[in-house]
Amino acid sequence: MEESVNRMDLTAFSEKVEELKAQIGTIIVGQEQGVDLIITALLANGHVLIEGVPGVAKTLLAKLTAKLIDADYSRIQFTPDLMPSDVLGTSVFNLKTSEFEFHKGPVFSEIVLIDEINRAPAKTQAALFEVMEERQITIDGLTRKMGDLYMVVATQNPVEQEGTYRLPEAQLDRFLMKIIINYPSPEEEFTILKRHNENTELTALKSIKPLLSQKQILAFKKLVSRVIVEDSLLKYISDIILATRNSPAVYLGASPRASVALLNAAKAYALLQGRDFIIPDDIKYIAVPVLQHRLILSPETEMEGRSAGTIVKRLIEKVEVPK
Repeated sequence: MEESVNRMDLTAFSEKVEELKAQIGTIIVGQEQGVDLIITALLANGHVLIEGVPGVAKTLLAKLTAKLIDADYSRIQFTPDLMPSDVLGTSVFNLKTSEFEFHKGPVFSEIVLIDEINRAPAKTQAALFEVMEERQITIDGLTRKMGDLYMVVATQNPVEQEGTYRLPEAQLDRFLMKIIINYPSPEEEFTILKRHNENTELTALKSIKPLLSQKQILAFKKLVSRVIVEDSLLKYISDIILATRNSPAVYLGASPRASVALLNAAKAYALLQGRDFIIPDDIKYIAVPVLQHRLILSPETEMEGRSAGTIVKRLIEKVEVPK
């Protein structure tokens, strides 16, 4: 296995990733796992759902990621009165030409930040199904394709219930991973206060410039497909997915889409570690963010207060690791 490190030259890739992390670190304190996961999702061509209580820099993390990439960026603030046409766009009659013209909505971009995604009703959330899965939108019988870089980064607050709508399972399944942002440690909290007291964070945000071009990102994405995966590890992923379907703690287990997502995410994460092959630890690390939002727990499990993330961890411990 050691020889396979040299099958791909990852020097330029690793340098860019470190540069990207360092730049994010000048603005956001801590959250190393969140940063790793959002870069992993970008490389794996997946969408990300960021969940956390208000004030833990969910939106800032998403905005920073978009700002560091030389790509079109749009932000949609979801509200209870938002209609599908407000997101996708609408056809408007032009009196001069006597024809209908399509006016694109904010979803027509390359990196789309959807803030508070659980604040819009089901019909508006359902409008995202096609674009998230197929990178295209069909309106008035015409299909409009998105670019190769297209990525949706959504945020939601898990605590507040008033004025929110639970995301449909079909939509949750379209997110490659769910990243949970927790409170900072006491040391990180002190650093945050120190930066704000000196206004360094605000100054640094204004000076952020793109580090990666679209061409570079698309080239890095191609590296993911070249990551080596042994059959024993494919079987390991399959066994983990099967465990979610057979567990009495889970009412509805992970789908085949989830197993493909786990494979792609593990390959991208391996690259992030400077390797061109995956190991069981890559799959273990990435399994929780990839699977935790896709499982529907049994009523008994929910009553016990156990989270989907905890269940995934316990299931992984029971699955035999390939040697």
